[in-house]
Amino acid sequence: MLYFAYHRTSTKEQHLDRGISEINDFVTKEKIELVSNIYTDQQTGKNFNRPFYDKMIQDMALIKKVNPNEKIALILTELDRLGRNKQLILAEIRKMQDKGIRLMILEIPTTLTELPKDSSIASMIMETINNMLIEMYASFAQAEIEKKEKRQKEGIAAKKARGEWDDYGRPRALDFEKFVKEYKRVLKGDIKPTECMKLLNITKPTYYRYAKEYNICGD
Repeated sequence: MLYFAYHRTSTKEQHLDRGISEINDFVTKEKIELVSNIYTDQQTGKNFNRPFYDKMIQDMALIKKVNPNEKIALILTELDRLGRNKQLILAEIRKMQDKGIRLMILEIPTTLTELPKDSSIASMIMETINNMLIEMYASFAQAEIEKKEKRQKEGIAAKKARGEWDDYGRPRALDFEKFVKEYKRVLKGDIKPTECMKLLNITKPTYYRYAKEYNICGD
């Protein structure tokens, strides 16, 4: 059996260390040697357009091309590290299964158990249990991202209602009322636009964006 491992975080601000450490602890405990370093990506799990995931799949395919009978296993810490879209996750897993690639997920212990080599009832039952658990965890992964997106939309709506978010979908650089107070001085000729920018510590594009919003909305 040849072993690969993959880990993903949604953003570059999130650390890969914890997942990598979990995988390393597991392979050390089980005396497993990985074919390569752990493949990692730091981007959304909504789709599978990820450079290092693609590289891993290509490396697996090359091994299978050279030796079709070679057994391959992919180690993950959690199913949602593979992806967040249930249908895409299950479609990707089916592709792996069709190619004879075994999925080992640390959060689903039954996937770590070697299936009986014969076609016994026990083997069929274990495989069915694994498939059911994987589908359930895939549902959890998608539900979590949908809940996160819902919270984000609600948060943005609340900030817009409080005037903390502009109409372009960006957080305000400063309170709009504070800008209006100083901008009115510009309109009266008391200060110049550059003085207003310096006073409010904002950039030229931000200044003119706020000015445009004020001129559209008025008082």
